[in-house]
Order: sequence, then structure tokens, then C-alpha cells
Amino acid sequence: MNTTTHESSDSRYSKLEMLKLEREVMVFLQGYAKNRYSKYVIAPHIAAMSLQMNHLYEAMGFKNRVQMGKYMRCHFPKLAEIKPVDKLWKKFLYDSINRVAPFCFTCKDNSNCFACQLAG
Repeated sequence: MNTTTHESSDSRYSKLEMLKLEREVMVFLQGYAKNRYSKYVIAPHIAAMSLQMNHLYEAMGFKNRVQMGKYMRCHFPKLAEIKPVDKLWKKFLYDSINRVAPFCFTCKDNSNCFACQLAG
């Protein structure tokens, strides 16, 4: 598994805050994991990838959001059921823990992101 480097000038979070965010996302996902593999392998990986600059589906290596959705439904079916259709996965995860994803502050696409608090 690849892990992220938590150092970047594009984030408003310190290295320690980034580690805390990663843990918060991981714990949140683990609460919805379908099985032990999803809980202890997939959830930590998604949490780490959620700290990267790009959209989550891109950081995960998927070609599009449809593939990401299928992946999440496979590993976190109950979470996928409650996610609004019109909300991106990264946005949904960070909204669920009442935080802003690290790179949303500098995202060039935040005006198109669903209900982005930073847009405008």
C-alpha cells in the first residue's frame, strides 16, 4: 500500500493535523466496513489517499467516480446507502467528520463541488 506524504505547502493543516485527519477518516470508515479486510486494509488506505491533492477517485487510481462508487459499495455498503448521490466521496467523508479535506482550500474545482463551504 502506498502512503501519502503529509508535507505540502498546498494544505492549511500542519503535519500533526494531517495525521489526525487521516485517523479520523479511517475510524469513520472502519465503523461502516463490511468485513475485517475492509476495516483494516481498505479503510486506512482510503484515509491516506484522502489527504492527497486530487479528487479521491483519482488518488485511488480509478478512471472515474462510477468506479469509486462501486468500490465503496463493495467495502462500505451501509455508508454508500446513506451518501447523497449528488455529493463527491471525499466531500462526503470530510463532511461526515465535520472537517474540510486538506486540499479543498486550494482546489481549482471547488466552485463545482457539491455544497462546498469554501466556494464563492
